[in-house]
Amino acid sequence: MINPDIYREMGLSDTEYQQIVGILGREPTETELGMYAVMWSEHCGYKYSRPILALFKNYREAQEKGALENAGVIPLNDRLGIVFKMESHNHPSAVEPFQGAATGVGGILRDIFTMGARPIANLNSLRFGEIEGGDECARNRFLFEHVVDGIQHYGNCVGVPTVAGEVMFHKSYAGNPLVNAMAVGVVDLDGIASAAAHGLGNPVLYVGSSTGKDGIHGATFASVELGPDSENRRPNVQMGDPFMEKLLIEATLEALATGDVVGIQDMGAAGLTCSTCETATKGGTGMRIDVSKVPQRETGMTPYEVMLSESQERMLAICRKGTEERVASIFRKWELNAVVVGEVTDDGIVHVWNGDKLAAEIPAKSLTDDCPTYQLETAEPEYIRTVQAFDPLSVPEPADYNAALEMLLASPTIASKEWVTHQYDSMVQTQTALGPGDGDAAVLRIRETQMGIALKTDGNGRYCYLDPFVGGQIAVAEAARNVVCVGARPVAVTDCLNFANPEKPSNFWQFKRAVEGIANATEIFGTPVVSGNVSFYNETPDGPIHPTPVIGMLGILDDVNRCCGAGFEEEGEVLVLLRAGNDSCGGLGGSEYLSRIHGIEAGKPPMIDLEAEKRLHSCLLEAIADRLIVSAHDCSDGGLSVCLAESCFYKNLGAVALIRSDKLGGLQASAILFGEEQSRILVSLRNERHLKRIESIADKYGVQALWVGSVGGDHLRITLDGKDLINSPVSQLQAIWRNAIANIMTREN
Repeated sequence: MINPDIYREMGLSDTEYQQIVGILGREPTETELGMYAVMWSEHCGYKYSRPILALFKNYREAQEKGALENAGVIPLNDRLGIVFKMESHNHPSAVEPFQGAATGVGGILRDIFTMGARPIANLNSLRFGEIEGGDECARNRFLFEHVVDGIQHYGNCVGVPTVAGEVMFHKSYAGNPLVNAMAVGVVDLDGIASAAAHGLGNPVLYVGSSTGKDGIHGATFASVELGPDSENRRPNVQMGDPFMEKLLIEATLEALATGDVVGIQDMGAAGLTCSTCETATKGGTGMRIDVSKVPQRETGMTPYEVMLSESQERMLAICRKGTEERVASIFRKWELNAVVVGEVTDDGIVHVWNGDKLAAEIPAKSLTDDCPTYQLETAEPEYIRTVQAFDPLSVPEPADYNAALEMLLASPTIASKEWVTHQYDSMVQTQTALGPGDGDAAVLRIRETQMGIALKTDGNGRYCYLDPFVGGQIAVAEAARNVVCVGARPVAVTDCLNFANPEKPSNFWQFKRAVEGIANATEIFGTPVVSGNVSFYNETPDGPIHPTPVIGMLGILDDVNRCCGAGFEEEGEVLVLLRAGNDSCGGLGGSEYLSRIHGIEAGKPPMIDLEAEKRLHSCLLEAIADRLIVSAHDCSDGGLSVCLAESCFYKNLGAVALIRSDKLGGLQASAILFGEEQSRILVSLRNERHLKRIESIADKYGVQALWVGSVGGDHLRITLDGKDLINSPVSQLQAIWRNAIANIMTREN
């Protein structure tokens, strides 16, 4: 009888252990117990989230067919497809930020080229605790600095551009940063690689780096809360080698092009365990492997350690019988390991041998399909009614609107992210048409076509804290709005769902409501969720993170040369606010203004009318197609005043905005200037001759097109009902915005 403390330490419950005994008809070996522990963890098995994820139609259908792949694929045209996915590496980054972030990039890239796609872009979505302050913020600054360093190191070295992302700061992420990595690739639609092990007797090839003891039980580590002993979990964090990954990309794509590889899987979470059992399950087969043949970095590794290691840059490939040497020679040419470690069987069992000793004998489906799922309890958090009852219009108006704008521009969440993005290579591969800071989304050219793709990550934890359903809707809507602003049609979503301990009913309620909101929005927009990741247990003894679903949006441009930037181009341009929303509070609830200026995080988040939002998208896309639009910028964090300022900063141009409150629902000044009302886009036109045309298009879609001013001068001047509220030199505002994060990191470190 195994000591219960052993399997409980691995994350298995007493009931789950008894289920394992029932499946095997005996007590499990150490190796078998470890394999079940990682595959039945929430991180790998989705035992808590799977029932809720069925709300996503594509996920539900794939789950029912047993066809869940490494990443989602969306056709670009008749020949090419776009492969993309997002995943989290939160817990590893909390205890070892450089390697945690670096291996997050490496792991998501492998999900892309395992599908037969060449990676062309990286994105990320990052959340940290507050960085402004003394010693109490030092750890947050350390995590911020070294996570960014890890991302730039791996992405730059592997030769895949980092083209877009987001960085936000809030006290709830202190000690538990969110590090979400997204990757995108291009594939021939007739060359998509399978992740299934087919063909009795087909050899199983281990390729890539050698196996070490790093990352053992990394999946289990990701399925528990962070605590005082988390620093002791450093051995659970993998170590990455981007130069090895670059070789692995080229070797894998070359090997797949031969047609000799019938199935291939990345050794990601759960390492050799997941790659063997998942490929066997998908193929309806079994597999026999000998771990003594696995290339190992350390001597004396046990079968348990080999099967659970999450060492990076490794793949499992199933070859057609008789072609194994030809395939192996390709990997060896690229100076990578390539060793036959087993073969496909027809008995549905994963046999793990260590030379002549049997270490594990497990039905493959029991590790995957038989992972128990749970219908967890939900309970609306007690705070919800209190925070939603707050009236954001009750706060006093600022004494100085110029000072309020400067405070918002200095907020690390709103301020320029150049300190981050200048560390990333965004131009390698030379396909980047709009890179970081050029537009509301990144745009990449697709070679051998006139087409382009737009990419953006987006999410707002504060909105979801106040109302996770609406917050989930807004995350989708804003990501879609951002790709529309560069001229792209939103077509599909990948997501990364970051939440606290799901075993607490209030946390699981947040998760369920957010997923319901995302499912609702993606259905209305026609942007299916085709891949993604769930990250639970983002919680420390100080409390949970804000519920933070992050949306990675893919858009398609038929003509990449018609993409649209976010900055004003020249003096004389006419400013028009396209508005489809109508928020009685002007979007002050949950706003950065309310938090930054008044220290309040309450109220209902901004209202969102998804049908109106969809009409706004159609309106702007038609206007861009008609070549009416010079620039387009989403009104989001910080509201209209921040939107105007940011558009000025691109070419250091001033602007005059003459606003009438009666055209905006008669709202008070703070709501008009700083409210985050949804479904608004600020556009600039070349001249007044285009006003009639854009008004006509807007009227067709039921969208307001409000003339608000013009570009020119060296000040940002905003008047409301004839009264100057903001009048500041653009150079002064720009210096605050551009230097805020750099000054914090330089001064405090």
